[in-house]
Amino acid sequence: MEIKYFRLIKTITEEGSIVNSSKRLFLTQSALSHQLKELEEQLGFKVFHRARNKWELTEEGNELYKLANNIFASIEKSFDKIQKITTGSVGSIGVSTKCFSFYQGLPNFIQKMGLLYPEITVDLILEATHQPIAKILSNEIDIAIVTSNPENELLLSVEVFEDEIFAIMHKENLLNKVEFLDVSCFSDIHLIIHSFPLETVSVYEQFLNPSKIMPFKISAIPLTEVALEMVNANMGILCMPKWALKSFKLSDDLVYKRIGKNGLKRSHFLVIRKSDKTKKYIQDFISNFTDEFSTD
Repeated sequence: MEIKYFRLIKTITEEGSIVNSSKRLFLTQSALSHQLKELEEQLGFKVFHRARNKWELTEEGNELYKLANNIFASIEKSFDKIQKITTGSVGSIGVSTKCFSFYQGLPNFIQKMGLLYPEITVDLILEATHQPIAKILSNEIDIAIVTSNPENELLLSVEVFEDEIFAIMHKENLLNKVEFLDVSCFSDIHLIIHSFPLETVSVYEQFLNPSKIMPFKISAIPLTEVALEMVNANMGILCMPKWALKSFKLSDDLVYKRIGKNGLKRSHFLVIRKSDKTKKYIQDFISNFTDEFSTD
């Protein structure tokens, strides 16, 4: 049965006659009578008992009326859901990270998001760097990129990928002779980091601090290009994941060394407020972020 017939049965039942129904359906009485006759011929039974003042449903017609109500209720429910999905697809997302490495890849990712989802606005909140969890709890940002899973009942964490941090040095550096760098190797080096505090530097927090090792010199160079120039001049060692350097043209004189026998690996988490987990634009960001970075 076509949907128009269910609409016809529902309207005639509720209006009580063809006359009133024609006004509601914006069709002539003749057109409605023709539709009803056509329907009853298809079904092989009467849908209504005709009376001058009131049309009554037959037993079969009553079942069709119940079915019509279910159909239109289902349609309305589905459109309400679609509307919520559409509304949930639009929004603004403030993002920050605890790790400076992501500033090498985030701008390109945000640009791709803008092309794929023009209805989603993504802003990189630099001021929240190093304290993204506090900022997400105070509603100053919406998504935090961190390397440890925060324990807070208001937050939801999604582990997106694992990477490995390497020591980047000039090939003439004496440490290039070793197979990998153990903690003792760092006692006599000039360690170049992006910024203080040291608690936000993975190689310090995960590798050096547990052994109470402190490099003899530490310099904070926020620009990766400048840090790489210093390393290329054999003025220090920089520790970063390889994927974060994909956009840079590296000198052939630079080499990578593993940190620790098994490598210095870390997990990355996207953290959101639990109250935001059903928002489609947040889900779209997480899905695309995972696809973008988990392949690196």
